[in-house]
Amino acid sequence: MRILITGICGFVGSELALSLPKLLAGVEIIGIDNFIRPGSETNRLRLKQAGVRVIHADVRSATDFEALPAVQWVIDAAANPSVLAGVDGNTSSRQLIEHNLSGTINMLEFCKRHKAGFALISTSRVYSAEALAKIPVRATGQLFDFDSSTEAPVGCSAAGIDKQFSVEPPLSLYGASKLASETLAMEYGLTFSLPILINRCGVMAGAGQFGTADQGIFSFWIRSYAARRPLKYIGFGGTGKQVRDAMHPIDLATLLAKQIQKLPPRPTIWNVGGGRDNAMSLAQLSEWCGNRFGQHSVQAVNENRRWDAPWIVMDSSAVSEEYHWQPEVKLSRILNEIAEHHAQNPRFIEISQS
Repeated sequence: MRILITGICGFVGSELALSLPKLLAGVEIIGIDNFIRPGSETNRLRLKQAGVRVIHADVRSATDFEALPAVQWVIDAAANPSVLAGVDGNTSSRQLIEHNLSGTINMLEFCKRHKAGFALISTSRVYSAEALAKIPVRATGQLFDFDSSTEAPVGCSAAGIDKQFSVEPPLSLYGASKLASETLAMEYGLTFSLPILINRCGVMAGAGQFGTADQGIFSFWIRSYAARRPLKYIGFGGTGKQVRDAMHPIDLATLLAKQIQKLPPRPTIWNVGGGRDNAMSLAQLSEWCGNRFGQHSVQAVNENRRWDAPWIVMDSSAVSEEYHWQPEVKLSRILNEIAEHHAQNPRFIEISQS
């Protein structure tokens, strides 16, 4: 079986490319990347050394797909991952949509031509920003925790957010592009009888993750703290109590291998994340960093931004039950892995932010 991974030189794409051959017998991995993200070039050599063929191509270009060989699966890891994309001045709204939606169309047409399956790595940010802001939380020590004594939006519990949670706008341009991609993928699957997998992932984190806030808050925070760079608690009183869960891409690879081998009868959406056991607030992360690297001050900024949420934890119980899967890489290991990578590559944050 041959699998094409788009965005293969990104953090998630490269980790999937290295992990899947260990999980699926006889699999061949090829991948494309446009190397637009600073730092992505650093993954090309290690992929080549692992026997992975990397092709310079862009998901936005339909003609780039014409020269690619036939495959049995396409895994899309090529999206612009920032919830602020299109409005932060770093990328235009058109560029975001071309990457995240036009790219999906090109991939789906490629899959239709070769009768290949399509696995979309989606995001928790397809959920309503207004509904996320209304999740009831209480301040407990250094973090916000789910408040079970107060009525919560549908699809939300102490276990986290499930796929019944609202996807009503506003989402963000990023979230809307991913939700539209999900809808198109499901329609292509039903219309052309293509296997479709959609995993709405929470925060991904690990050693090789680029040191920018939009591509991974855990990596960005640890590397910035260790390097004594400026850090800010933004919004929610400037306390740093906002909470996210984290998952290592090795666990996503394990799930994808199980899903490819046991396909659902129709296109299906799954929630996938680290869950409560792998969740942490920024204040807790700062405490961990202080114990590891020595104390470093963090500025408090009491300015609530439109897309920020106090508590996002993914409830993966449905996919766990279906595939007998759960995240195996604990948060402590993820944090230590990032810190050790920073010690060995202290300029990595500069490379990925250039």
